[in-house]
Amino acid sequence: MIKTIATDGLRRMKDSEGLIIQGCGGDLHEWVYGINDELTKAGVLLDGTEFKPEDCYTFTHEGTSCLLFPFTNTVKLAMGRLAMWRLETHGAFGGTWLSDYVPNRLGGFITEPQKPDCPLIGQDSNIYNLVGIASQTLKENGLAEQAKEMCDRVFASGSYDEALGILCDYVNVTSIDEEEAEQQFGGM
Repeated sequence: MIKTIATDGLRRMKDSEGLIIQGCGGDLHEWVYGINDELTKAGVLLDGTEFKPEDCYTFTHEGTSCLLFPFTNTVKLAMGRLAMWRLETHGAFGGTWLSDYVPNRLGGFITEPQKPDCPLIGQDSNIYNLVGIASQTLKENGLAEQAKEMCDRVFASGSYDEALGILCDYVNVTSIDEEEAEQQFGGM
Protein backbone atom coordinates (compact mmCIF):
# COMPACT_ATOMS: atom_id res chain seq x y z
CA MET A 1 0.00 0.00 0.00
CA ILE A 2 1.41 3.35 -1.03
CA LYS A 3 1.52 5.79 1.89
CA THR A 4 -0.08 9.22 1.65
CA ILE A 5 2.00 12.09 2.96
CA ALA A 6 1.16 15.76 3.39
CA THR A 7 3.45 18.33 1.81
CA ASP A 8 4.47 19.38 5.34
CA GLY A 9 5.62 15.78 5.82
CA LEU A 10 7.85 16.18 2.77
CA ARG A 11 9.19 19.40 4.24
CA ARG A 12 10.30 17.43 7.30
CA MET A 13 12.41 15.00 5.21
CA LYS A 14 15.49 17.23 5.26
CA ASP A 15 17.94 14.36 5.66
CA SER A 16 16.29 12.18 2.99
CA GLU A 17 16.53 11.98 -0.77
CA GLY A 18 14.36 10.43 -3.42
CA LEU A 19 12.92 10.69 -6.89
CA ILE A 20 9.65 12.56 -7.35
CA ILE A 21 7.49 11.74 -10.36
CA GLN A 22 4.84 14.39 -11.09
CA GLY A 23 1.46 14.02 -12.79
CA CYS A 24 0.62 10.45 -11.79
CA GLY A 25 -2.96 9.73 -12.78
CA GLY A 26 -4.85 6.50 -12.40
CA ASP A 27 -3.66 3.49 -10.43
CA LEU A 28 -0.57 4.55 -8.45
CA HIS A 29 0.57 0.93 -8.03
CA GLU A 30 0.80 0.69 -11.82
CA TRP A 31 3.00 3.78 -11.74
CA VAL A 32 5.34 2.17 -9.21
CA TYR A 33 5.58 -1.03 -11.28
CA GLY A 34 6.03 0.97 -14.50
CA ILE A 35 8.79 3.18 -13.08
CA ASN A 36 10.54 0.08 -11.70
CA ASP A 37 10.38 -1.45 -15.17
CA GLU A 38 11.73 1.72 -16.81
CA LEU A 39 14.57 1.98 -14.28
CA THR A 40 15.46 -1.70 -14.68
CA LYS A 41 15.61 -1.35 -18.49
CA ALA A 42 17.82 1.74 -18.10
CA GLY A 43 20.24 -0.15 -15.84
CA VAL A 44 19.44 2.09 -12.86
CA LEU A 45 18.12 -0.59 -10.49
CA LEU A 46 20.89 -3.00 -9.51
CA ASP A 47 21.03 -6.57 -8.16
CA GLY A 48 17.33 -7.21 -8.80
CA THR A 49 16.21 -4.58 -6.29
CA GLU A 50 13.19 -2.38 -6.88
CA PHE A 51 10.99 0.19 -5.18
CA LYS A 52 8.17 -1.51 -3.29
CA PRO A 53 4.77 0.24 -3.23
CA GLU A 54 4.71 0.18 0.58
CA ASP A 55 7.97 2.18 0.64
CA CYS A 56 6.67 4.89 -1.71
CA TYR A 57 4.63 7.97 -0.87
CA THR A 58 1.91 9.82 -2.74
CA PHE A 59 1.07 13.48 -2.30
CA THR A 60 -0.87 16.18 -4.11
CA HIS A 61 0.51 19.64 -4.77
CA GLU A 62 -1.30 22.32 -6.77
CA GLY A 63 -3.79 19.74 -8.01
CA THR A 64 -1.12 17.37 -9.31
CA SER A 65 -0.73 13.83 -7.98
CA CYS A 66 2.89 12.91 -7.38
CA LEU A 67 4.88 9.89 -6.21
CA LEU A 68 8.02 9.91 -4.07
CA PHE A 69 10.41 7.00 -4.51
CA PRO A 70 12.64 7.38 -1.42
CA PHE A 71 16.26 6.26 -1.62
CA THR A 72 16.81 3.63 1.05
CA ASN A 73 19.46 1.02 1.68
CA THR A 74 17.11 -1.69 0.34
CA VAL A 75 17.19 -0.31 -3.22
CA LYS A 76 20.53 -0.36 -5.01
CA LEU A 77 20.86 2.38 -7.61
CA ALA A 78 23.33 3.41 -10.28
CA MET A 79 23.03 7.11 -9.37
CA GLY A 80 24.77 8.43 -12.48
CA ARG A 81 22.41 6.45 -14.70
CA LEU A 82 19.45 7.59 -12.62
CA ALA A 83 20.48 11.23 -13.04
CA MET A 84 20.74 10.77 -16.81
CA TRP A 85 17.41 8.89 -16.95
CA ARG A 86 15.72 11.65 -14.95
CA LEU A 87 16.97 14.33 -17.36
CA GLU A 88 16.08 12.29 -20.46
CA THR A 89 12.54 11.52 -19.25
CA HIS A 90 11.77 14.81 -17.51
CA GLY A 91 9.27 15.82 -20.19
CA ALA A 92 7.33 12.58 -19.76
CA PHE A 93 7.50 12.13 -15.98
CA GLY A 94 8.44 15.51 -14.51
CA GLY A 95 11.10 13.70 -12.49
CA THR A 96 12.98 15.73 -9.91
CA TRP A 97 14.87 15.14 -6.68
CA LEU A 98 13.18 15.57 -3.32
CA SER A 99 16.01 17.97 -2.40
CA ASP A 100 15.09 20.17 -5.41
CA TYR A 101 11.31 19.89 -5.17
CA VAL A 102 10.92 20.94 -1.54
CA PRO A 103 12.94 24.19 -1.72
CA ASN A 104 11.65 25.17 -5.17
CA ARG A 105 7.99 24.15 -4.91
CA LEU A 106 7.14 23.93 -1.19
CA GLY A 107 9.11 26.77 0.36
CA GLY A 108 11.95 24.75 1.86
CA PHE A 109 12.55 22.18 4.53
CA ILE A 110 11.29 22.59 8.09
CA THR A 111 14.36 22.33 10.27
CA GLU A 112 13.05 22.86 13.77
CA PRO A 113 10.86 20.20 15.33
CA GLN A 114 7.26 21.26 15.48
CA LYS A 115 5.96 18.50 17.67
CA PRO A 116 3.68 19.87 20.40
CA ASP A 117 3.70 18.42 23.91
CA CYS A 118 0.90 15.92 24.41
CA PRO A 119 -0.02 14.40 27.79
CA LEU A 120 -0.46 10.70 26.93
CA ILE A 121 1.32 9.10 29.90
CA GLY A 122 -1.27 8.35 32.57
CA GLN A 123 -4.19 8.36 30.12
CA ASP A 124 -6.45 5.39 29.30
CA SER A 125 -4.14 3.39 27.01
CA ASN A 126 -6.84 2.43 24.51
CA ILE A 127 -5.32 3.33 21.13
CA TYR A 128 -8.48 5.17 20.04
CA ASN A 129 -8.29 7.32 23.16
CA LEU A 130 -4.59 8.09 22.64
CA VAL A 131 -5.11 8.90 18.95
CA GLY A 132 -7.97 11.22 19.88
CA ILE A 133 -5.85 13.09 22.43
CA ALA A 134 -2.88 13.37 20.05
CA SER A 135 -5.13 14.46 17.19
CA GLN A 136 -6.77 17.15 19.32
CA THR A 137 -3.34 18.38 20.46
CA LEU A 138 -2.17 18.69 16.85
CA LYS A 139 -5.33 20.54 15.82
CA GLU A 140 -5.01 22.94 18.76
CA ASN A 141 -1.50 23.74 17.52
CA GLY A 142 -2.60 24.48 13.96
CA LEU A 143 -1.51 21.08 12.61
CA ALA A 144 -4.83 19.68 11.37
CA GLU A 145 -3.25 18.23 8.23
CA GLN A 146 -0.70 16.34 10.36
CA ALA A 147 -3.52 15.12 12.62
CA LYS A 148 -5.28 13.52 9.66
CA GLU A 149 -2.00 12.07 8.35
CA MET A 150 -1.19 10.66 11.80
CA CYS A 151 -4.64 9.06 12.14
CA ASP A 152 -4.38 7.50 8.68
CA ARG A 153 -0.97 6.06 9.50
CA VAL A 154 -1.99 4.77 12.94
CA PHE A 155 -5.08 3.00 11.64
CA ALA A 156 -3.10 1.46 8.76
CA SER A 157 -0.40 0.20 11.16
CA GLY A 158 -0.09 -3.45 12.03
CA SER A 159 0.33 -3.39 15.79
CA TYR A 160 -0.23 -1.42 18.96
CA ASP A 161 3.53 -0.80 19.32
CA GLU A 162 3.78 0.49 15.75
CA ALA A 163 0.78 2.75 16.38
CA LEU A 164 2.46 4.20 19.50
CA GLY A 165 5.63 4.83 17.50
CA ILE A 166 3.62 6.75 14.92
CA LEU A 167 2.07 8.91 17.65
CA CYS A 168 5.58 9.74 18.83
CA ASP A 169 6.45 10.89 15.29
CA TYR A 170 3.87 13.68 15.63
CA VAL A 171 3.81 14.70 19.30
CA ASN A 172 6.19 14.94 22.24
CA VAL A 173 4.70 12.50 24.72
CA THR A 174 4.42 13.93 28.22
CA SER A 175 2.68 12.90 31.42
CA ILE A 176 -0.68 14.21 32.55
CA ASP A 177 1.09 14.96 35.84
CA GLU A 178 3.44 17.37 34.01
CA GLU A 179 0.45 19.05 32.35
CA GLU A 180 -1.34 19.46 35.70
CA ALA A 181 1.80 20.87 37.34
CA GLU A 182 2.28 23.34 34.50
CA GLN A 183 -1.33 24.51 34.77
CA GLN A 184 -1.13 24.75 38.55
CA PHE A 185 2.31 26.38 38.87
CA GLY A 186 2.72 28.10 35.51
CA GLY A 187 5.43 25.74 34.23
CA MET A 188 7.68 25.94 37.34
